[in-house]
Amino acid sequence: MGNREDLLAGAKQCLIDKGYTRTTARDIARASGVSLAAIGYHFKSKETLLNEALFEVMREWGEELAATLPAGIEPGAARLDRFAAVWDRVLESFERLRPLWVTQLELLGQVEHLPEVRAQLAAASVEAQAGLAELFGGGEPGADPERERLTGALYQALLTGFLAQWLLDPGRALSGREVAAALRMVTA
Repeated sequence: MGNREDLLAGAKQCLIDKGYTRTTARDIARASGVSLAAIGYHFKSKETLLNEALFEVMREWGEELAATLPAGIEPGAARLDRFAAVWDRVLESFERLRPLWVTQLELLGQVEHLPEVRAQLAAASVEAQAGLAELFGGGEPGADPERERLTGALYQALLTGFLAQWLLDPGRALSGREVAAALRMVTA
């Protein structure tokens, strides 16, 4: 790996170990084994590096989740059954990536003070919504842009809300089957 990749790997580790706001440039340099000056050379700022590291981890999470899903879902499964199976996979990933989910919520609380982070999160949100629409809905990407936008935004809102609940009390987090049952209740 080159210095840039080493810095990204170090920043990912720092996000896990310390979170976004508590990570210093020195922490990243130490974790990556790269000089402090290399952060400015490759990324211009610590924040740009941390943002890129966070978004890269979230993209990897989505790709990993999408790759593992087909094995556990029967072809032609009903929408809510597919939703329940996907939701259970998402919950499994919460525990493994807990520090990064905490970091993401931490950043949401800081967007008023970090306009560049707000802009990056807003742009990433559009991509995330498209991925979530495909992941949960099973539709083809770009087939119906309005459906993708609406369902993706709903799935993202559900995911963010349930993530916050899970972080507070993982033992009471709803399973995929329970979320599907609740959706049936509110749409009946």
